[in-house]
Amino acid sequence: MPLIQMQNLYKKYNTGKVSVEALKSIDVDVEENEFIAIVGPSGSGKSTLMNIMGCLDAPSSGNYILDGAKVSALKPNRLAGIRNRKIGFVFQNFNLLPYASAYENVELPLIFGGIGPKKRKSRVMDLLERVGLADRAAHKPTELSGGEMQRVAIARALANNPAIILADEPTGNLDSVAGGSIIEIFHELHRGGATMIVITHDRQIADNIPRVIKLKDGEVVDSL
Repeated sequence: MPLIQMQNLYKKYNTGKVSVEALKSIDVDVEENEFIAIVGPSGSGKSTLMNIMGCLDAPSSGNYILDGAKVSALKPNRLAGIRNRKIGFVFQNFNLLPYASAYENVELPLIFGGIGPKKRKSRVMDLLERVGLADRAAHKPTELSGGEMQRVAIARALANNPAIILADEPTGNLDSVAGGSIIEIFHELHRGGATMIVITHDRQIADNIPRVIKLKDGEVVDSL
């Protein structure tokens, strides 16, 4: 059974008297340990699709089945647990706590996950070492470069060893060198067994990802 199954999925937003179909008749399966790029022009529904995949939003109709469980049937506390343990998020704008150190930003999901202080410390330092920032653990985001902030965000996403990493334009605010290093980390994570799903406008990045899902006007127009 696929890790992710989307069956005839629609998403509508009502803004006043206007109804906008952000997604239409989406049928997408993602197997465990796949590496997928989601591409398409602005307004094509990429971020909406990723928000549903990450259980941050719900479809208006259709089924979303995650690891064999119908997401719409899950209670809120179970859904929150899945988001914290099974899915790691990486965003274009990093979404780091500005007044917390790199260490504290990475530690936060572990605190929510109920991990004790000793294990937390070991895990945080292992993760920062993995992304090459162990020596920057005490630095706040304002003291880090864009590439370094994104590495902290990746370490945070990996905190609870999730099966799925969702990355929304993770290189959008980075120069080509920093962006390339971030994508290489993603390839390493994929080789390590993670399921990787990346939204990108960068054709060069998409060309180096094994499978590409193309969206246009809320519909899948290609899924190679």
